[in-house]
Amino acid sequence: MKTEVSTAANFVTRLLRGTGLLSEELLQQFRFSLEEALGDHYQHHWFPNAPCRGSGYRCIRINHKMDPLIGKAACTIGLTKEQLFSLLPSELTMWIDPYEVSYRIGEDGSICVLYESTPPDTNQPESCKDELRIRRPSPSKSFSMMTCSS
Repeated sequence: MKTEVSTAANFVTRLLRGTGLLSEELLQQFRFSLEEALGDHYQHHWFPNAPCRGSGYRCIRINHKMDPLIGKAACTIGLTKEQLFSLLPSELTMWIDPYEVSYRIGEDGSICVLYESTPPDTNQPESCKDELRIRRPSPSKSFSMMTCSS
């Protein structure tokens, strides 16, 4: 879980860094606080043997409302939710699951994979999105997946 949580926190921190408005010290405080908040929040909702279980609980979302975990981390460095809204994409979804961290900017954006590793049991779908594709014979809307490297 540590790798996945760290990947997610680093990604949000990179988005904030890209604005050029926050000092490196504040960004590191934010990243540490977000990692801690995510780790605490997911502690009893992390199932490596069933990666899709609890996936909705682990989804980070900004969509007209700030995700409370990101908001909590922002408060530790003195950012208000309004300031945070102006610094981050208005539509962001991030899935933090065992063996995979991915995100989408915008409702119709492509899903980008930030981190993935192979689960020990290869008989299971490799990701929650794979499981959804297996269960749904003809998706109502096609989407593309691309891997984004850092």
